[in-house]
Amino acid sequence: MASTTAPRAPGGLLLFRYSGVPVILAPSWWLGAAAVVVFYTPLVGRLLPGATMLTSVLLATAFAVLLGLSVLAHELGHCVVALRLGLPVRRLRLFLLGGLSEIVRTPSKPGHEGAIAVAGPAVSVALAAVFGLAAVVMPASGPVWVLVLECAFANTAVAVFNLLPGLPLDGGRMLRAGVWALTGKRGTGTRAAVIGGWAVAALLVLWALWGLATEAPDRWLRLGVCLLTAWFVGAGAGGELAHERLRTWPPGLRLADLVRPILQLPAESPVADALSAAAGRGVVLVRADGVAAGLLDEIAARELAERTPHAPAELAAEPIRPESVLLAAESGEDIIDRVHETASWQFLVVDDEGRPSGVLHRDDLRAALDRGVD
Repeated sequence: MASTTAPRAPGGLLLFRYSGVPVILAPSWWLGAAAVVVFYTPLVGRLLPGATMLTSVLLATAFAVLLGLSVLAHELGHCVVALRLGLPVRRLRLFLLGGLSEIVRTPSKPGHEGAIAVAGPAVSVALAAVFGLAAVVMPASGPVWVLVLECAFANTAVAVFNLLPGLPLDGGRMLRAGVWALTGKRGTGTRAAVIGGWAVAALLVLWALWGLATEAPDRWLRLGVCLLTAWFVGAGAGGELAHERLRTWPPGLRLADLVRPILQLPAESPVADALSAAAGRGVVLVRADGVAAGLLDEIAARELAERTPHAPAELAAEPIRPESVLLAAESGEDIIDRVHETASWQFLVVDDEGRPSGVLHRDDLRAALDRGVD
């Protein structure tokens, strides 16, 4: 499952890095693996009559590991395609309910969105086919055959579930890409896929309730799994809708309406004087050789001024990095994406000739987007 709205907190065991992307095993994965062992151990006994308890537990444990590797392969499919399309991936994380590839930048084309989304299920379908073919050609007995058969069914289930047409599932991203391509509006595709996600969550709850009503043998297990998965899908769909609203540039809003006027001051200016001169403007601190030392960080400057008001303002400067420079001619959506993916609270805006024209504060942009949502 690919995501562009996942949190930044790393948390978990670093397994390895793929093209610089950390692959993290979250603590909750162990809970999922333990649940697989508990519930699959009796199944081994039914598929392999005469198996001892030790054999059943070992096979269930091996299946849990292979299932985790299958989910990892699924997520690597998303990751590989995203990187090939030039979209950075923050991390790949395996957790209780599966996996998540945290893509930093929102795809700018519906074709890119669809290609990334379909990559994961394609890997799962390929694995299901490989394990299924192996189960067919192998003698239909023995612990290895049971393990191969379970992996074939598990990868099939992963592929089918992820292809359901609702966000945040891969099928929902494919639906969004299709509607986006037809209408030319990503927001329309997102709304369609969010409705699909809520429908999937509702169907999961109904299936769990049907199990209770019919007293199905697996009703309690079904209830727990379905309610947890329905919550995950429903919450994910809501998060996607909120994210889409906050990346949509409000009609009629101009970047010039948000940009603060710019003021240039010597880098050696007393920090207290620099704060007084700022008066709500963005301040570029320039050294004697004409090189910009950075933008005045007002919070750091206040803290420094309280201790040593005559200290050079350069000590409270935030460096001007390439990723914190915005072109005035950039589209609103590109500006939103840049601000979201860059760890900076202010951005230098330059015109087509590279001359500073103002400073954009992250809070000012967020407030404008919130007003646009309302």
